[in-house]
Amino acid sequence: TGIIAVGLTFVILTAEIDLSVAAIANAIGITVAYFTMQPEYVNINTWPMYGIFAIILTLLAAFGLGSITAFGVTVIGIPSFIMTLAMMQIADGVSAVLVRGQIAYNFPEFITLIGSGRLFGLRYSIIVCILFLVVAHIVLKYTRFGRYVYMVGGNREAAEYSGVNVRLIIASVMIISAVCSGIAGMIGVAYFGSAQQNGFNDFLLTAIAAVVLGGTSLFGGRGGIGNTVVGLLVLGVLNNGLDLIQIDSFLKILIRGLILFAALVIN
Repeated sequence: TGIIAVGLTFVILTAEIDLSVAAIANAIGITVAYFTMQPEYVNINTWPMYGIFAIILTLLAAFGLGSITAFGVTVIGIPSFIMTLAMMQIADGVSAVLVRGQIAYNFPEFITLIGSGRLFGLRYSIIVCILFLVVAHIVLKYTRFGRYVYMVGGNREAAEYSGVNVRLIIASVMIISAVCSGIAGMIGVAYFGSAQQNGFNDFLLTAIAAVVLGGTSLFGGRGGIGNTVVGLLVLGVLNNGLDLIQIDSFLKILIRGLILFAALVIN
């Protein structure tokens, strides 16, 4: 959730939205399993370079999906809401074609290690998430690109008059979002130990909720990674608390929805 939320933070700061993040995470998680099973005579544990090659191909696939979204939004002029809705369907289609209702289990050892390994008691997946949050914070706060992201979200017309290439910035954040989702998908399937169609569907609203609960404005230009961290912690405490007091699982979904609605109203 944290890694997906990093990409969404960039997108929402520019006053855009990406509804395809969960579908891309699912598709990329399945894709890395698919590539490591092709060809069948390759044993990825005895030939680790093939596993690394599969990961590179998968990341390129995530970049490609993000590029298609960026092209639709910035060149053709399709609103990001509609374009990412279409990309969500495309990514779901990729997942369906690759697994055909089956469950994939085959992953490179490197990915499996990140999903289940620990360092000083912390899961590698948590360490990767922290690294993403830190790097994204540095980029947004201390680089020219980060300032341009805020400018585009705060006042797009003023940014254009200031010489900022608004289309390039929007295209970049869409690609960043897709790649973050892809990496989250790879780590997620390694953590769960399997990849299946629609396995990440719940992560879309959870990631958006994390960004919004933290206080990043849906209208762009205000917020950041610090806010997203707060949102992630609030969600974590909320989910943990509801489990501890043994709230009915169906009622828990309703409570989370009401809290998200309240956050949107306050936002």
